[in-house]
Amino acid sequence: MAQTNSTNSSKQPTRKQSERISARQRIQEAQRLEQAAAKRRQRIVVAVSVVAVLALAGGVTVAITAAGDDKSSSAGAAAEPTALVVPANAGGPDNTVITYGKADAAHTLQVFEDFRCPVCKSFEATNGDTVKKLVDDGTVKVEYHLAAFLDKNLGGRGSRTALAAAGAALNEGVDKFKQFHDVLYANQPEEREDGFGDVNHLLELADKVPGLKTDAFVKAVTDRTYAPWAKKVADAFNDSGVTGTPTVKLDGKPITLFSGNRAVTPEQFTAQVKQAAGLQ
Repeated sequence: MAQTNSTNSSKQPTRKQSERISARQRIQEAQRLEQAAAKRRQRIVVAVSVVAVLALAGGVTVAITAAGDDKSSSAGAAAEPTALVVPANAGGPDNTVITYGKADAAHTLQVFEDFRCPVCKSFEATNGDTVKKLVDDGTVKVEYHLAAFLDKNLGGRGSRTALAAAGAALNEGVDKFKQFHDVLYANQPEEREDGFGDVNHLLELADKVPGLKTDAFVKAVTDRTYAPWAKKVADAFNDSGVTGTPTVKLDGKPITLFSGNRAVTPEQFTAQVKQAAGLQ
């Protein structure tokens, strides 16, 4: 009996049995990979949500927290130029600030954003027109301080690629930058998708800004001419002491952007700005 058992245990699986085992193994491996991917997605969502909840609870304007530098680890990314080319109309310390509005406006609204930040998109959708109105009536000028930390947090290079393209728009004019800035937020991809990492997609979006796609603009975006400048701008954000986006300040005084789980209304935003400016 012992010999019979030994003989049976040494038999090799039949071909059909092997195929069933192989298929089961493939299914198990696919399930394992999907579970791992789901956990990664959950960690991203939870991390962003927790920071947002903490920010809202504390009345802070930070919605997404910067973590580390903005260097992208994307495999196979095209080599970037190394020579620093500063776009026309850049200003501020080391030409890392973009100022929109009348230079002699008495008050300055500092806006800290990342083009991939979904909460920045929410702020722009709710109060972007209000900001423009405050600029147009001379109440404030806006200083844009742009970040790129979400490339590191989420993977890819969309923040910096969009920032470099915005530099090409700035080179065409501040108004062209502002229009392109608004188009980017209106067409922002889902945050875990690196849609802005594709320069061809950015060029398609540039079609929405009349007169922007000059030969110089197209070449600058395609060649990533302003990528070194974009890195410098992002580094300046990292050194600013601001730890998340969106953050808005009026003459250095923080403006609350959210009340409860909703963005403040244009009326509430305007009232805060005027109060911080001593205009009411």
